[in-house]
Amino acid sequence: MQRQALVSGRVVMPLNRQHRRTATLALAALWLGLPAPTEAQVTRGAQAASTLTLAQAVRVALEKNPLRKAALAEGKAAQAEVREARADFFPRLTFSESGLRSNDPVFVFGTKLRQHRFTLDDFSLNRLNTPTPAGNFATRFSGNWNVFDSFATRLNVQRAEYLKDAADRQLERTDQELVLRVVEAYDGLLLAEKTREVAEQSVRTAQSILDQSKTRFESGLTVEADLLSAQVNLAERQQQLIRARNDAALALAQLASAMGVPLNSAYQPQEALAERSAGLEDLARYEQRAIQNRPDLKRIGSEQAAQTKRMAAAKSAFGPRLNVLASWEADNATFVGNGGNNWLAGVNLEFDLFQGGAKAARLARERATEEQLDALRRVAEDAVRLDVRRAYYDLDAARQQVTVARSALTQAQEGLRINQNRYEAGLSTITDLLRVEESVRRTRADYWQAVYRVETGLAGLEFATGTLSPHSSVVTP
Repeated sequence: MQRQALVSGRVVMPLNRQHRRTATLALAALWLGLPAPTEAQVTRGAQAASTLTLAQAVRVALEKNPLRKAALAEGKAAQAEVREARADFFPRLTFSESGLRSNDPVFVFGTKLRQHRFTLDDFSLNRLNTPTPAGNFATRFSGNWNVFDSFATRLNVQRAEYLKDAADRQLERTDQELVLRVVEAYDGLLLAEKTREVAEQSVRTAQSILDQSKTRFESGLTVEADLLSAQVNLAERQQQLIRARNDAALALAQLASAMGVPLNSAYQPQEALAERSAGLEDLARYEQRAIQNRPDLKRIGSEQAAQTKRMAAAKSAFGPRLNVLASWEADNATFVGNGGNNWLAGVNLEFDLFQGGAKAARLARERATEEQLDALRRVAEDAVRLDVRRAYYDLDAARQQVTVARSALTQAQEGLRINQNRYEAGLSTITDLLRVEESVRRTRADYWQAVYRVETGLAGLEFATGTLSPHSSVVTP
C-alpha cells in the first residue's frame, strides 16, 4: 500500500514514475510557451497596417506584379514584330558617303570618267599604265523596292498579327492567374487569422480546464496527474498558438508577394472569412464554357493560324520575285569640290531554279510543325476538361464538407460543455475531457478550412473555365 503525504492540509497521492515524467513535460512545455502580445502592441500593429479589400489587392497585383509586366513586354515585342513585317511593303532607301584614293589604272580611269575630268591626254599609254594616284569622294542615294514576292510579305505580316493575338491571349491568362493567386493568398490570410482565433480559443478553453482541474485538485477531488495533464494540454495549445501567429505573418507575406509589393508591407484585411452559397450547374456546361473561353486555348488557336501562314509563306518561296531599283551618285575629286553625277534605274526579276531541295525541306518542316500544333491542341483541350472536372469536384466536396463540419462543430461544442459539467461532478475523467476539447479544436479548424476551400474553389472553377476576372463575384461580391 502506497504511503500518503500531507501537504498544506491536503491529501496528495505520491508521484510514480509516469507522473514524474508528465510533470517534467508540463514544466518544459510551459517554459516553451511565449506570452501573448499586449493590447498596446496589437493596437500599434493595427494602426500601422492599412485596410485592404480583395478587389483592391487584385487591382494592385495587376499594376505591380512583375509577371504581368513580363507578359506586357511579350505583347510589346509581338507588336514590334508586326511593324517589322509590315516594313517589307515599303522601299529601302540608303545613303552612303565614301572617300577613296588609288593608283590602280582601272580605278583612276573610271574615277576620272565619273568626275567628268577625263581628257584626251589621259589616253596616253604611259598615263593609262602608270597613272597618277586619284581620289574620289562619292555621295550615293540608292533605293530598292520589292514590288512582288509571291505574297510572302503579306503572309509574314498575317503570321505576325496572329502571334500578336497569341501574346494578348497570354496576357489575359496571366491576369487570370494573378487574380487566382491573389484570391488564394487573401483568403489564405483570412484563414490564417481564423486559425489564430481558433488557437486562442483553444488556449482559453485549455486554461479553463486547467483552472477547473486545479480547483478540484486543491479540494482533494482529483489526483495531481489530472492537474499535470491539464498543464501539458495548455502548453500544447500555447505552442499551437505560436505557430498560428507565425503562419498568419507568413500568409501576409504571401499576399504581398502575389500583389507584387515588398514582403514587409503591412495590410489589414477588411473582409472576413464567411460561408458563401455556391450553386453548381451541370458539369458539361462548365466544360463547354472552358473550351470557348480559355485564353490559353485561344492562344494555341492563334499559334495554329500563324503556323498556317508560315507554311503558306514557305510555299510562296517557290514563286518569282520582282524588284525595282534606282540610284543617284555624285563623284568629286575633293570633298567640297565640283564633279560629275550619274543615275541608274532598273527592274530585277528573280526565280530560283535549284537550291538543293532547301525550300522543299523548309516546307516539309512547316507542315510537321502544323501537325504538331494540331496534336497539342487536342492534348490541351483534354487538359482543360480535366481542370474543369477537378475544380468542379473540389468545390462540390468543399460545399458538402462545410455542412458536415458545421454540424460536427455544434455537436463537439455541446459535448465539451457536457463533459466539463461531468468532470466537475466527478463523473468523467480528465482524459475524456481533453479528448473532447481536442475534438472541438479540430472540428472548428476543419470548418474554417472547408469554408476557405469553398471560397478558393469558386475562384478555381472560374479560372478553369476561363471566366475569372477582377469583376468576378468571387472578387467583388
